[in-house]
Amino acid sequence: MKTFKLIAFTCFSLVGMKAAGQTEAANKQLIREGFDRWVQGTGSFFDLLAEDVSWTISGSSTLSKTYISKQQLLDEVIVPLNESLAQKIVPSMREIYADGNTVIVIWDGKATAFNGDPYNVSYAWFMQVEKDKIVKVTAFLDTKDFDLIFEKGRKR
Repeated sequence: MKTFKLIAFTCFSLVGMKAAGQTEAANKQLIREGFDRWVQGTGSFFDLLAEDVSWTISGSSTLSKTYISKQQLLDEVIVPLNESLAQKIVPSMREIYADGNTVIVIWDGKATAFNGDPYNVSYAWFMQVEKDKIVKVTAFLDTKDFDLIFEKGRKR
């Protein structure tokens, strides 16, 4: 009987590991496709966000806090950032990792502010995915450069 339990446990564990691997692969693909649409200009990466996403910008920037909805993030960060740039950020993904429902992307963003200053910032986004939507993000970046674009880059 102990042998049967061990075999059953092993089979269920392998099934669970296979399902987790499939989830990780699907989540990575979802995020890759979002970045691809962003690079190609055929969509917004932020379309992947759940309406009630929790997005935390780490650091000591005036923008460093937790945003409690997609709309708040867009209104307070994304739209003003884009308004500070003569050309939108072009992302370049360096690494992507997945563990269960968590996907981590390390990427570089390049753009130019209206005042001519370059915006070259590296990011690490830790994203939680549920039902093909991003529900939680912690974003790490150089918040000093982030703030400078908001202060100096605006169209005058």
